[in-house]
Amino acid sequence: MTTLELTLLYLLAAVLGVVVFRSLKLPPMLGYLVVGVLVGPHALALGEHSDALRHIGEFGVVFLMFVIGLEFNLPKLRAMRQHVFGLGLSQVVLTIVLGTIGSLFLSALAPTLWKMDWRTAVALSGALAMSSTAVVVKMLADRLELETEHGKRVMGVLLFQDLAVVPLLVLIPALSSPPERLFADLGIAAVKATVVILLLLVGGQGVMRWWLTLVARRKSEELFVLNLLFVTLGLAWITELAGLSLALGAFIAGMLISETEYKHQVETDIRPFHDVLLGIFFISIGMMLDWRLVFDRWGLVLLMVTVPVFFKLALVTLLARMFGATTGVALRTGIYLAQAGEFGFVLLTLALQSKLVPAPLVNPILASMVISMLATPFMIMYANRVVMKLVASEWMLQSLQMTTIARRSINQNKHVIICGYGRCGQNLARMLEGENIPYIALDLDPDRVRQATAAGEQVVFGDAARLQALVAAGLARASAVVVTYLDVGGAIRVISNVRSHAAQVPVIVRTQDDRDLEKLQAAGATEVVPELLEGSLMLASHALALVGVPMRRVIRIVQDQRDARYSLLRGYFHGADDDTADEIEQERLSTVTLPPEAGAVGRALDQLALNAIGVRIVSRRGPDGKALQPDDGSPLADGDTLVLSGRPETLAMAEERLLRG
Repeated sequence: MTTLELTLLYLLAAVLGVVVFRSLKLPPMLGYLVVGVLVGPHALALGEHSDALRHIGEFGVVFLMFVIGLEFNLPKLRAMRQHVFGLGLSQVVLTIVLGTIGSLFLSALAPTLWKMDWRTAVALSGALAMSSTAVVVKMLADRLELETEHGKRVMGVLLFQDLAVVPLLVLIPALSSPPERLFADLGIAAVKATVVILLLLVGGQGVMRWWLTLVARRKSEELFVLNLLFVTLGLAWITELAGLSLALGAFIAGMLISETEYKHQVETDIRPFHDVLLGIFFISIGMMLDWRLVFDRWGLVLLMVTVPVFFKLALVTLLARMFGATTGVALRTGIYLAQAGEFGFVLLTLALQSKLVPAPLVNPILASMVISMLATPFMIMYANRVVMKLVASEWMLQSLQMTTIARRSINQNKHVIICGYGRCGQNLARMLEGENIPYIALDLDPDRVRQATAAGEQVVFGDAARLQALVAAGLARASAVVVTYLDVGGAIRVISNVRSHAAQVPVIVRTQDDRDLEKLQAAGATEVVPELLEGSLMLASHALALVGVPMRRVIRIVQDQRDARYSLLRGYFHGADDDTADEIEQERLSTVTLPPEAGAVGRALDQLALNAIGVRIVSRRGPDGKALQPDDGSPLADGDTLVLSGRPETLAMAEERLLRG
């Protein structure tokens, strides 16, 4: 195959892999690994693991380390210091120490199966210490668990693992030195790394800010992006000249830029290079895997999947428990961090280049890492069930949490359940208080819940996406549920729970924009409020008023725009003072209560074909005042009340049909 044909093959395979894994709600990184395995020389043999592909993939690692350096900031580390430098440091150090001891013990016990010296054991233990930031963080975000107790601990450990890669990038190449020069080379590498880092960090910050400002003043997006590539690869080249790794220089470049005001712009501009090149790196890793050798040594592969996973699970759980976590939180933290990680592949590749890993062990190690990463989403999905079965006290803790929620809501009726108590939720709560409408808010940030509770606000700790929390908050008695956080997946889970257990309760959902409006409405949301749309309407209304458009016309324009989006804002109940020419033609609301002799009694709404004359059914309530679904196909009954929306003439026709048949 020509170079172009190979490139097209890799791109096609990568696109298909990412599409499949995205549709399964799995991280695309796993798709790249599977694609590499399938198209590689040991499976379908559509491509080969060439040096050119490997070198391109190495640039993916360079940009990965650049992004890690870009996200590095001291205030964040200080805020999470107990989880980062307590739990995270302990996990990495103990994993390397115990992993090295265990590998050497196994090597002495079964040299034909697992033969290695201490340098190889240290390198592999460093790779073992890493967990998958990309997979775990995505799962935490999707499950709204970033602010939970176990989520904070997981993020702290992952942050320290990212930092621990830097010294390991220096250590592993130095371990390949001959035994007589090993410690001297280790010392030289440490001194060179220290000198280079200090020179770049101390002298580089001012230069970097000055240089980026100079480039930014040219107001050229192309020049800014070219400059980013130059800075990243230039510092990587400097560290390689010093006998260190390319990735270390990229990490330093990211750190230097993170202290400037251009950090967020850089993150946006560098992301495409980072994602594409890192994808190529994982494809190249997958192509290295020879499944024939894996099947020949399936026993060793199975052992290398299960032992490291259970070892890390037990170690992290024990350490989290020692650092003050409850047993359930500690076990969840262990499950989330038990797998191999992308930096494990980076360190393993470095160890292979340094000839530290014996050839017979390469494929079993690679296979075990790939399998453990593929299993991670399923481990996380079933983590709660595992914790419930293994930790007896977890039932009690969750029962206490539900009891706390129920105790706060037990005396409330016709209240509003607020899902999420950020700025939007707090503003809503204050407006409800001003109207003397009861509410209860559910939030997963323990600090926010503690402070709000101390201030006397009706806030409890709970996951609004869980049915038990909604039921404990009095879902069946609620007058409305409002989802205030910007997470479509979480909002859909809330809507599903409300619709399946309290279909009469309306659900109002906040979104960033109107891209997911139809999806949320199809899921059962009563109303969806896009922030960007509301912001643009307010901006437009102020602009129109300031340029001289009459305020009455401004209000009408904004109302028309809202009517086009929000079904509940279409129309209004007509009053005696609403007889201007404009208002006579405007869509309005009308209420019709069916008497016993009404022609529509005993007939379903769809038989009356009110939609055909331009009338929409807004709501329906039974004789007892209970809200009913307008389109559930049930026959209308004596005493049913319908709220209709339409123009005056069509409303009159609809009322005629309902009353006279």
